[in-house]
Amino acid sequence: MGGNRLVQQKDDTAFLLDTLSFWKDLTDTQKKHLQENIVKKQFVTGESMHSNSDHCSGLFLIQSGQVRAYIVSESGKEITLYRLFERDVCIFSASCMMKNIAFDIFIEVEKNTQVFLIPTAHFRKLSAESLSVQVFTNNLMASRFSDVMWIMEQALFTSFDKRLASFLVEQVIIESANRLEITHEKIANHLGTAREVVTRMLKYFQNEGMVTLNRGAIEILDLGKLERLIEG
Repeated sequence: MGGNRLVQQKDDTAFLLDTLSFWKDLTDTQKKHLQENIVKKQFVTGESMHSNSDHCSGLFLIQSGQVRAYIVSESGKEITLYRLFERDVCIFSASCMMKNIAFDIFIEVEKNTQVFLIPTAHFRKLSAESLSVQVFTNNLMASRFSDVMWIMEQALFTSFDKRLASFLVEQVIIESANRLEITHEKIANHLGTAREVVTRMLKYFQNEGMVTLNRGAIEILDLGKLERLIEG
């Protein structure tokens, strides 16, 4: 992981303007302080961007790359809550600023990622000074909780064949490719289940002509059939 203070370049300022809806409402002094305190970081695939030991890293702004936010059960089982891409903002990495947040969020880098980090102390100060920052935070929290509730609803009430089909279709869209370089274990971590369950269902998909299974990869043969399965 690498980090350095933000160099005040036009591209960096343009990114902040596009990503932070409250930027235009800040005073010149607040903008200057934000630029002076923000940190630019780079993470590599597989690296942890935030864990329970980093209780309050701050606000991450994804400039490029891809990360996933997940939780871990007492038995060590993972489930992905949501994924973040270019120009997304990670709010739960600043969870110590929010009352009654009692669960640990882990952030894993899925593709080499470059971020801006607004340290917690500075973001808290901005929030205390600006109503626009408070509105931004509340809207972001509402959006992320909506994502989490959707995942919980899927996990509790949707059959696993539909959940797996939905995940594969999503991966095809993300990767813009029908060949997915992903292990059964990794899929299990995304969906909060056991690897054996994923393998068994993938073999069923293969028998139905929807996919072909290779070592460390899955080839999507019939995307339409997967989509029809999702629609029920």
